[in-house]
Amino acid sequence: MAKDLQSDCPKCRREGQKLFLKGTRCFTHKCALTRREYAPGQHGAKRTKLSNFGLQMREKQKLKRMYGMLERQFRNYFEKAARAKGVTGHTLLQFLERRLDNVIYQMGFASSRSQARQFVSHGYVWVNNRRVNVASFLVKKDDEVQVRFQKKGEKIIKENIEATKARNIPAWLTVDLQQYKAKIARLPVREDIQVPVNEQLIVELYSR
Repeated sequence: MAKDLQSDCPKCRREGQKLFLKGTRCFTHKCALTRREYAPGQHGAKRTKLSNFGLQMREKQKLKRMYGMLERQFRNYFEKAARAKGVTGHTLLQFLERRLDNVIYQMGFASSRSQARQFVSHGYVWVNNRRVNVASFLVKKDDEVQVRFQKKGEKIIKENIEATKARNIPAWLTVDLQQYKAKIARLPVREDIQVPVNEQLIVELYSR
């Protein structure tokens, strides 16, 4: 399977804002964007005014990077959203939020989506009492998601819960922090999805 090998910090610097790709490290003085508030590369310090196409491209790249996807996979989500009923941009965001790795992240059990993806791929996540190791699995209403670990893994989860307790859990999830599980109370709507992107620009880009 294809994998993005680029480091996380340059991605945040390229977009000019924190994408929280490295979890709790993003809140410390070690954050690269805090120390160097300009794009990576030789000419990164010279920010030029973007064209309309450039703005659309940056929004697409930003959303892709936040959810940790490559172009083909992201394009597939867009095409699926375009075929579905409703507002294409909102449906696209809903598909991304319903990914299993994102659900684990939103539950507060992982410090970043990449760590949540590791939990899923290593077989620590169960949906409706069945082990699921596919990060792109889309949860449905009334699904029950649980993380099952041995002792060492439980310590990691407890540390993550403590580190992310200031982060609000979305209203579409009902989380049981003691049992390390959550129920999908309803599907997410646009107001639930707190990502700093203008999804309409992405729709315009792919509709060119």
